[in-house]
Amino acid sequence: MARQNSVYDFKVKDAKGNNVDLNQYKGKVLLIVNVASQCGLTNSNYTELNQLYDEFKSQGLEILAFPCNQFGAQEPGTNEQILESACNRFNAKFPIFAKVDVNGENAAPIYKFLKESKGGLFGDNIKWNFSKFLVDKEGNVVDRYAPTTSPLAIKKDIKKLMRK
Repeated sequence: MARQNSVYDFKVKDAKGNNVDLNQYKGKVLLIVNVASQCGLTNSNYTELNQLYDEFKSQGLEILAFPCNQFGAQEPGTNEQILESACNRFNAKFPIFAKVDVNGENAAPIYKFLKESKGGLFGDNIKWNFSKFLVDKEGNVVDRYAPTTSPLAIKKDIKKLMRK
């Protein structure tokens, strides 16, 4: 397989099992987040991610949420259950993709790329739910944020990328 040079080189599955070519997001700023519906960080993150999406979607922001069950088994449901929970309980308006592994040998290729592009403070592995990657309009990973970083704290970085 050819080496991927940007986020746009990947294809993923949405929560309904449809293939999604991330190339469709070319020219947009992306915030890619691994989510879970039963985490202590869930309510605050979904609330703030929705606020960011409401404020910046019309200006070219897309938030891509990838459910993951690798941290405390806090996303145990099927893709259908996860989608229902995200949309109904947390009012998510942004795209929810199929459940993935973000670490280990079965990690989704998009997550292998994200981690290789921006390693973490204590190594490349994702440490918990709601780790966030900020991607510029060219598909380059420009920053990585800890699970405890409030989505609203990323607002200034999003604005900066939108001006480029």
